[in-house]
Amino acid sequence: MATEYWFNTETHEVEEGRQSDWSKVMGPYPSRDEAAHAIEKAKARAKAWDEEDEQR
Repeated sequence: MATEYWFNTETHEVEEGRQSDWSKVMGPYPSRDEAAHAIEKAKARAKAWDEEDEQR
């Protein structure tokens, strides 16, 4: 079984294997690096969606 990585939105740390409650993590991600950048990607997507909504 491949290792999965999770980003903890409370501690802002990457967890190897889900260790925290599902409501506090984003993932799973296939690599530590992807998990580490999860919040940045989510913020960028949300910003793009907000800008798209403003144009409507």
